[in-house]
Amino acid sequence: MARVCTLLNVPRPERGYWAKLAVGKACPPEPLPEARPGDQLFWTRDGQLPPAPSTQRPPRRSAKTQVVIPRTRVHRLIQGARGQFENTRRVDDDGYLKPYKKLLVDVTASKAGLDKALAFTSDLFNALESVGHRVVLAPNNEHFRRTSIDEREVRTKRSPYHHTSLWSPWRPTVVYVGDVAIGLAVVEMSEGVLMRYVSGKYIRDAEYVPPKPSRYRVDHTWTITQELPCNRLRLIAYSPYWGADWSSEWNETKTARLEPSIASVVKAIEAAAVEIVAKLEEAARRAEIARREQIIAEEKRRREEDRRRVEQSVRDSLEHLRQVIVRWADAVSVENFLAGVEQHAADLPVDQQAHVLEKLHLARQLLGTQDPLSFFLRWLAPQERYRSIYPSADDAPAALPTDGGPE
Repeated sequence: MARVCTLLNVPRPERGYWAKLAVGKACPPEPLPEARPGDQLFWTRDGQLPPAPSTQRPPRRSAKTQVVIPRTRVHRLIQGARGQFENTRRVDDDGYLKPYKKLLVDVTASKAGLDKALAFTSDLFNALESVGHRVVLAPNNEHFRRTSIDEREVRTKRSPYHHTSLWSPWRPTVVYVGDVAIGLAVVEMSEGVLMRYVSGKYIRDAEYVPPKPSRYRVDHTWTITQELPCNRLRLIAYSPYWGADWSSEWNETKTARLEPSIASVVKAIEAAAVEIVAKLEEAARRAEIARREQIIAEEKRRREEDRRRVEQSVRDSLEHLRQVIVRWADAVSVENFLAGVEQHAADLPVDQQAHVLEKLHLARQLLGTQDPLSFFLRWLAPQERYRSIYPSADDAPAALPTDGGPE
């Protein structure tokens, strides 16, 4: 229960509260705080949470509210993150970190570039919250998507079979502008570096020192180009909503860092929130149109299936009726035959008559009932086989004509 209260930001009594309450010395209960964007408001044992309410267009920020970056304060999502990132799976010395913990801020960096990435991320988050925009890890009940990350500084076409080996968090990091969420990801970019294979491993070709020439030793090495972290950052802001595509990015260069552009980044994110709401409204409108078209198509399919089954019932009933007529004719023919045998047996001598009547009795037992009316009573009319769920005159199928008969 304490864990659930913490998850839902519900105040709970301090240690010793119930003993104090018993003697009338307990403090009054702390009021429930007001819900903020990104707060989880529900908890269920099976984890099935109701969907979040629809987003609304965020209010415009007052011109008097300026972006402030408190350099001395580390954002709460960054506090303790360095140790979590360094608790990583085994990676190369120059490779990207792959922490075991998945519920972390969305930062992708190498060990050498981690401090710089976390410092910039903290400044960005503090700047966003200085103007009232809350930065959190996406709540459980929000089915947000994380954008695909391309860490390369210079992008070229990749093979369709390429599979990224970068670490990815369990949930995206989002900033709420009003109640509109915008995903944020900070990536240390990579650049192509010429690597040389020496003594079982690759080293930077710039660090390679060739051995002294010798007639007894051959230097077996070769070079390839690999993408390695370059200590320059890329900020990616994107729409985490399905059906509302939007993204923008800001890249560091060798001569320009990202920190001076934080204020313009905040302004661009605020403008994007309005655009994303419009895209969500358009997506909702298209989804409603698609839903209605699906309902109409399903109703049309059901009507066609109903008509098909009605027509099939008419065909089956007609075929059955023809079989009844044939069996009726056979039964009448057999009955006439047996009656003729019995009539002729009456003119035979007594001893022969008894023999014929005995065989006639055996024949009747073998043939069973020959009552034509019983065949007709087993016939099923079309309405007895299937009754239409659309019994209006317009939906009733026309009767199928018999072979050679009138329609």
